[in-house]
Amino acid sequence: MPRLSYFYGVAIYVYWDDHNPPHYHATYGEHEAWIVIADGSVMQGSLPRRALSLVRTWHRLRQGELEAAWVKARVNQAPATIEPLP
Repeated sequence: MPRLSYFYGVAIYVYWDDHNPPHYHATYGEHEAWIVIADGSVMQGSLPRRALSLVRTWHRLRQGELEAAWVKARVNQAPATIEPLP
């Protein structure tokens, strides 16, 4: 499970053998949410409101990179790390 990014206590992961729809896992402390890459919606789980807001801002800035990371992970290639929020 490669860690794609880390910012303000939020870690972003993509799993090698994960299922569709394309998504990533965002963790903050004991909280975890699965975020759909296509639209940024929460597929499963939850994050505190502030952490989710940070994730959504980052998602909007990095959506193309997230899509590329998903494609690479699906074919067992290591996805590149993605810049955190400034």
